[in-house]
Amino acid sequence: MTAPPPGFPTGFTWGVATSSYQVEGAVTEDGRGRSIWDTFSHQPGRVADASTGDVACDHYHRHAEDTALMAGLGVSAYRFSIAWPRIQPDGAGPTNPAGLAFYDRLVDSLLVRGIDPVATLFHWDLPQSLEDRGGWLNRDTAHRFADYTGQVAARLGDRVRMWITLNEPFVHMFHGYGDGLHAPGHTHGLDALPVAHHQLLGHGMAVSVLRDRTNSPVAITNSYSPVRALTDSPADLAAVATYDALQNRLFTDPVLGRGYPEELAGHLSAERTGDLNVISAPIDVLGVNYYCPTAVRAPDAGVDLPFELVPLPGYPTTSFGWPVVPDCLHELLVGLRHRYGAALPPIHITENGCSYDDTVGPDGRCHDPERIASLDEHLRALRRAMADGVDVRGYFAWSLLDNFEWAEGFTKRFGLVHVDFDTQVRTPKSSYAWYRDVIARNR
Repeated sequence: MTAPPPGFPTGFTWGVATSSYQVEGAVTEDGRGRSIWDTFSHQPGRVADASTGDVACDHYHRHAEDTALMAGLGVSAYRFSIAWPRIQPDGAGPTNPAGLAFYDRLVDSLLVRGIDPVATLFHWDLPQSLEDRGGWLNRDTAHRFADYTGQVAARLGDRVRMWITLNEPFVHMFHGYGDGLHAPGHTHGLDALPVAHHQLLGHGMAVSVLRDRTNSPVAITNSYSPVRALTDSPADLAAVATYDALQNRLFTDPVLGRGYPEELAGHLSAERTGDLNVISAPIDVLGVNYYCPTAVRAPDAGVDLPFELVPLPGYPTTSFGWPVVPDCLHELLVGLRHRYGAALPPIHITENGCSYDDTVGPDGRCHDPERIASLDEHLRALRRAMADGVDVRGYFAWSLLDNFEWAEGFTKRFGLVHVDFDTQVRTPKSSYAWYRDVIARNR
């Protein structure tokens, strides 16, 4: 048997994560408005299995059962996201009391069990009414986000233990507005970069609002991926530089006071005087999501983007086709420390996980040894980075539950808990017991 991962410091945060559209369901209940994912998932051909998040994991009605599962794990924190359309059904205007009441109940149920609520304010479910007015291509959406943040913080600011403004803004920009894989489904290529600026502007405005309404730490969560060139040709290396600037620097450099990467400067005409001062408002934590490295090459003629994503050979892959390379988590974290130095705030790993085709066997159990091996190796890589001087304060496994996996629908399972989407029966997997034991050893 493999030895357990090396010990983590006292006070290290152990958590799990989900997001609103992926788990909540109840999309028409208690005054919730329509989101871009409600619209997108109901369009033919957008989701692999033609499923939607209409019900998802029914977390809206089953959150007490799910918080009990968290308590059984022994986690010290739960990272969830708040559905903007539940709070402001039209993306603006007064608060919807019933929407906030749900998060009141959720937060209180966590605190009763000794679990810290960690709230993400935007995890991609933009109110459709704001998209109808341009979405994140419209500068006004940043102002609307700040107003929404204020309404949430006024109600929950005394109990939420950490705030995350945006989740993976690169992914939302690139797949939502660049290549059309995600909602709202636009294909603007690099002309989507105003989305980056407006998201970052909304982040900076939200930081200011949160400082006025709460004493809890404030963060942004970015997805990071070490980038590999397919060959050593100058064209492929140039493609690496551009992609690295987009995913790994575009949403970090300006937040930490460095302005925009020079590789992208010509595409950021949405910037106005003073915006970078707003965007660089100090944060307390940098959220890091890591799944795998990315391989790129120079594009073929006629391709709009200055790079092409390609498979990275030589590694085992998940059911998503993503390469499993735990050492890249160490590389990423040490690289962040090297790049930003004293400007780098403490880090939380806000997502890390893997998808496999898990099934419940005749014995009623769900065995997922590949997930256990992957999580184990990633925790070892994380601990090595900490030994090398990277200040990491917490780890959130993605995800507590199998859920609606965006454009892949219900075809990909990331959960520590198996969900039968027809019956909503939850079955803890072997990885659930493994993670519970890891947490217990580190108490």
